[in-house]
Amino acid sequence: MIGSPSRNRRAYVNAKVLAPMQGLNGPGGILVEDGWILAVGKDVTRDSVGASATVVDCKGRLLVPGLVDMRVFTGEPGSEYRETLASASDAAAAGGVTTIIVMPNTQPVIDDAAIVDYVLRRARDTAKVRVAPMAAITKGLAGEQMAEIGLLRRAGAVAVTDAVKAVGNANLFRRALMYARDFDMLVVGHAEEPSLSGGVMNAGEAASRLGLSGNPAMSEVIMLERDLRIVEMTGARYHVAQVSSALSLEVIRRAKDKGLPVTCGVSIHHLVLNETDIGAYRTFFKLAPPLRSEDDRRSLVAAVADGTIDVIVSSHDPQSDDTKRLPFAEAAFGAVGLETMLSSALSLSANEYIGLPRLVESLSQRPAAILGLEQGRLQAGAPADFTVVDPQLSWKVEDASLRSRSKNSPYEHRTLEGRAVETVVAGRTVYEYAAS
Repeated sequence: MIGSPSRNRRAYVNAKVLAPMQGLNGPGGILVEDGWILAVGKDVTRDSVGASATVVDCKGRLLVPGLVDMRVFTGEPGSEYRETLASASDAAAAGGVTTIIVMPNTQPVIDDAAIVDYVLRRARDTAKVRVAPMAAITKGLAGEQMAEIGLLRRAGAVAVTDAVKAVGNANLFRRALMYARDFDMLVVGHAEEPSLSGGVMNAGEAASRLGLSGNPAMSEVIMLERDLRIVEMTGARYHVAQVSSALSLEVIRRAKDKGLPVTCGVSIHHLVLNETDIGAYRTFFKLAPPLRSEDDRRSLVAAVADGTIDVIVSSHDPQSDDTKRLPFAEAAFGAVGLETMLSSALSLSANEYIGLPRLVESLSQRPAAILGLEQGRLQAGAPADFTVVDPQLSWKVEDASLRSRSKNSPYEHRTLEGRAVETVVAGRTVYEYAAS
């Protein structure tokens, strides 16, 4: 018998527990109390806990660490009509995401310790899941003056980034990396050379056929090459927010082979969609960076599988109807993805492109480790953040059912297979799937 009776103790049993970084991949369960994990693994069973805990039967489903999404855009503060921290957390919980990392391009920009504190307080008051902000590298995201990186870190920012902008001034970026290194702050870069990235979709035959301006993959490569050279100069920890092309992967592999402190992410959209999905000017597929070729998509999938790409992100970017239901060239960039990221990712495992352990690691454990968070682990003493997943559960993506305030999903009307059926944060159920 494990422990003594407690009304706050719950045992999730009869699960397939999968946490690759803890070496867990097989039948078992998890025992939690007061927001923390007491025990996990094959020894946590209905018989072992007895009457000491409330028992939840997982019915053989997957039990994985709660997903950690490193790239989430919201509208709070300043554009709450697009998304609030509360509505983003609702979408996250429904998608099995227990921690969201929000971007600083809000109004005002998260470039001051007081605004970091505001976001954290609002999250504590309104959000179902854990929320942590990235702060700006430069004040106002203007690329002219460096923000107070040390103060931002002390206030609770987990990294610095200029969100959808690259820091064009190389010397300013070098100084920012040096300061970040001294404060052990992660720097997250947006890899697009501004003078080459003015197009609205991937440069190539498809863009020419549609009569749309192109954004070449070389724009990404050039900025990556510059950034990584400066990383080599400074020794700072650097994360590429999202890569989108095979050419970029070559650059990242060289940097990792040199032993540079470099990691990178990819959006789920770039793993399951390509430029042809734009079809007849479908603006929900207008993203930054743009959807690339099928060859690029396949290369990205292979790079997740072999570990070149460390994490998968939703790149959740809510936009209103007013900014999306426009001619393609005029429409805003971005798509929502918090609620559909897990389901879309599971399709890659179902088709055997990416092994399930690697997929789970890239969605939960690796992003937590990169950010230095205590979440993302299934082990005694860790926060009780986890997700129960039914890989065979089919569901249809419809506007009315999406929890985000904005409905710009590229998967609308699609049937996806696999989803979170229960999401637990600090031992408390924040989402439970109810079949309609």
